[in-house]
Amino acid sequence: MTDPTPSPAGAPAGPLGVGELAPVFALRNQYGETVSLEDFRGEKNVLVVFFPFAFSGVCTGEFREIRDHLEDFEGDDVQVVGISCDAMESIRAWADSEAYFFPLLSDFWPHGRTARDYGVFWEKTGFAIRGTFLVDAAGVIRWTLVNGPGEARDFSGYRTAMAELRGTTASV
Repeated sequence: MTDPTPSPAGAPAGPLGVGELAPVFALRNQYGETVSLEDFRGEKNVLVVFFPFAFSGVCTGEFREIRDHLEDFEGDDVQVVGISCDAMESIRAWADSEAYFFPLLSDFWPHGRTARDYGVFWEKTGFAIRGTFLVDAAGVIRWTLVNGPGEARDFSGYRTAMAELRGTTASV
């Protein structure tokens, strides 16, 4: 896990860690439908990807990687969901413009509640930092990566963690 310390004033105290139960959430996706972590319990692992803002450069690059390699992030045993504090309408416009068809969820109201629950809400700026959590089908966090607002994620650790969950060798 990458730790964004030294933390700027108002930055999250610390994200949830491996082995902790993932907080349940129920948020609206880009189509206005409610998606809950509980929807996948017992069925799929979930990669929860918090991002600061739709339409920002680093976020767009990261989500293009997910889109362009969707088979690594979504399948019979895993579902990816992106979460930001953007309004649902902004997320929809971004998803439409970039052809993101996986769930992008709005943590707009109560503002940042889910990001706070995961320890990645930055109070001073009012957005989620780049927290990434692999939650297994039982609801336990199996892998995490946290980057500061301007630091792009390296998803190779996720691919290794998914391979371990599947009991196979990672192809990074």
